[in-house]
Amino acid sequence: MDESGHGATVFAEQALLGLIGPFWQVVIGAVVLVVLVLSVGRLARRGRSRMTTALLVTAAAIAGFAVIGVLLEG
Repeated sequence: MDESGHGATVFAEQALLGLIGPFWQVVIGAVVLVVLVLSVGRLARRGRSRMTTALLVTAAAIAGFAVIGVLLEG
C-alpha cells in the first residue's frame, strides 16, 4: 500500500511541530528565568520591607491559583 498520500503529510507536519515545540518551551522558560532574576535583584536592592511585601503577594497569588485550580478541576 502506498503511504505517500494525504495521511503521510499530516504525520510529517505533526513530527515537525513535535520537534519545534520543546525548543520554544526552552526559549520561553529562559526568558522567564532572566526576567525573574532581574526583578528579584531590583527588588532586593529596594530593601527588606519591599521584599516582605513581595513575598506575601507572591504567596497569596500562589494560594489563589491553587484554589482556582482545585475548584475548576471538578
